[in-house]
Amino acid sequence: MGRIGVAEILIVLLIVILLFGAKKLPEIGNAIGKAIREFRKATKEDDKTS
Repeated sequence: MGRIGVAEILIVLLIVILLFGAKKLPEIGNAIGKAIREFRKATKEDDKTS
């Protein structure tokens, strides 16, 4: 229990496609990627200042 399988991932992707549409997926992916990069950058900068 607690593990995410292939079936669950496919269900989530299907729901996301239904909610946002296929044309919005690249924009959402870019936004998530930018957020992850900024988070990593901020944590690295925090480690350097400590």
